[in-house]
Amino acid sequence: MAIIASKGTLDMAYVPLVLASTAVCLDVEVGILFILYGVDIINKKKNRSLMVTPIANPALPSPIRFPDIIGVLPGMTSVVTMMIKHMLKKLTWPPIPDLVNTCIESGVRMIAFTPTLEMTGVKKSDLVEGVEIAGIAEFLDFALDANISLFI
Repeated sequence: MAIIASKGTLDMAYVPLVLASTAVCLDVEVGILFILYGVDIINKKKNRSLMVTPIANPALPSPIRFPDIIGVLPGMTSVVTMMIKHMLKKLTWPPIPDLVNTCIESGVRMIAFTPTLEMTGVKKSDLVEGVEIAGIAEFLDFALDANISLFI
């Protein structure tokens, strides 16, 4: 399974990590390419503080959903993020850093996209231990043999 993770928000970080950690438990070989904002998921300085945006996010659960005009008020992103984290805790979902470590320990290939790192100034030392750094050709070499390819 080849997954491209391009989003670095809390809600979108769970998608590739849950898919990968579940697939690897089913003996599927999995590789995730973290590109653009997705690199925040594997950045140990940022992955503890990923946020959820309330603006133009119609999929938010109903107790949190409100008109976009309220979402632009200062502090609303933090409020929504806190509410989502509370909901996730009730579901006993692990925090993103724990899920990243679970994926690495389970053998999921975690690949940071070299040009994204260059563009953002993120260094290898900023990344979670066990993350590879590679270009698109190396990821495509893996993805061409994958039976499932997902862009998230």
